[in-house]
Amino acid sequence: MLKDSDTLESVGFSGTSKLYFKDLGPQIGWTTVFLTEYAGPLIIYLIFYIRPSFIYGAEASLKPYAPVVHIAAGCWSFHYAKRLLETVFVHRFSHSTMPIFNILKNSNYYWGFAAFIAYFINHPLYTPPMFGKKQIYGGLAIFLQAELGNFSVHLALRNLRPSGSKERRIPFAGNNPFTWLFSFVSCPNYTYEVLAWFSFAVMTQSLPAFLFCLAGFYQMAVWARAKHQAYYKEFKNYPRSRKAILPFLL
Repeated sequence: MLKDSDTLESVGFSGTSKLYFKDLGPQIGWTTVFLTEYAGPLIIYLIFYIRPSFIYGAEASLKPYAPVVHIAAGCWSFHYAKRLLETVFVHRFSHSTMPIFNILKNSNYYWGFAAFIAYFINHPLYTPPMFGKKQIYGGLAIFLQAELGNFSVHLALRNLRPSGSKERRIPFAGNNPFTWLFSFVSCPNYTYEVLAWFSFAVMTQSLPAFLFCLAGFYQMAVWARAKHQAYYKEFKNYPRSRKAILPFLL
């Protein structure tokens, strides 16, 4: 398979060579896909939170939310607002487009889980965590640390690739303590992402949130292993002690 930057001349194509094309179908830009799949969960969750009477009936708006429900809405909104801003101002994509089917698949996943989680956490019968403030604020503290770590890694990855370039370099730990995780795993952004959603699930004591965390971990582990193997293949001096997503384990 040729890279986007390859030319026929650079790969030794001659008049007697055969060139095969594969139709990948309609394509769509990565930025468009990311903006769509991240805007959906933000809007959907806030509909459940701001207008519970639309979902649960008129009487739902009469019952005040527990403090953790407000905190959960803030965390959820912060995460997806961050992802939207990162898509526009931070991320630099290796490829320009992806199959248009991906926007349907990804949106179904993110939007569906957003509705699933929001339905239970904002429900009038929702029960706050059994260990009270310790569980809530402990989970919140870890969530915020993980979000900051995730952003720090995204920023470090951006700085590895000059603007307008598709050059890849080995990421290493820098002066920012949140990037020190690069010493142990190839994709610490995924590590922080999983930690953020796990702490969110603990903070809210919500089964749908735990399922979202588990599903996200599985998918990110697949992506992390693929990137990990790509680093090994591309860079002969890539650190062999690193794992893909979980230090010392996976």
